[in-house]
Amino acid sequence: MENISLNPEGNLLTYSNVEITTNLIIAVVIGLIIAAIYRSTHKGLSYSQSFSQTIVFVALIVAIVMMVIGGSLARAFALVGALSIIRFRTVLKDTKDMAFIFAALALGMAAGTSNYFLAAIGTLSVSLLAYLLALSNFGSVYKSEFILRFRFDRNSDSQTYLEAINEACKRSNLLHMEPAGDNESLGLTYDVTLNDDLNASDLTLNLGRAEGISEVVLIAAKNDIDY
Repeated sequence: MENISLNPEGNLLTYSNVEITTNLIIAVVIGLIIAAIYRSTHKGLSYSQSFSQTIVFVALIVAIVMMVIGGSLARAFALVGALSIIRFRTVLKDTKDMAFIFAALALGMAAGTSNYFLAAIGTLSVSLLAYLLALSNFGSVYKSEFILRFRFDRNSDSQTYLEAINEACKRSNLLHMEPAGDNESLGLTYDVTLNDDLNASDLTLNLGRAEGISEVVLIAAKNDIDY
């Protein structure tokens, strides 16, 4: 039989001490799992340790909120009124981050209301979907491995850098061209995908040997840039 206790005001609490502890532990575990999924599937340069920790906090706090509200409509309205004075002004750098926040909210609610099966199957579903979308690169037009930047001397043979790029890359796409102030050189930016048997150092060495090439910079894009 479920233990029922009273708070200092004499109102009935709908959760036993064991159930409260269990719900909080499950909420923290769910938050850690969602944060780990976020970290392992994140792409680009906008990763935030603070956001990962926020996911864990959100799952736990929402579980606490659900247990505080219980079945009381008055508490629910009181909580809405209290939270309405809070203004959140943080802008998410990646729109996908919003999905992880909503996942932490929903799964934290499931844990806080003792819906353990829903919390478990929901966490599994979110995790599998995040991994499948990341592994399949879903939504990307094509895979971009590196952003290549270099300066080319216009007085040199105009085909030297093209030959070096075509030799090392199975795909290349000119993104940006900027002439220098003296009009003697060009700053070029390419999106490239290397051949399977070559690595980044091979490409930089090949370009470094080419006549008229200088200031070679190779930036790992890691699927973060779509065109």
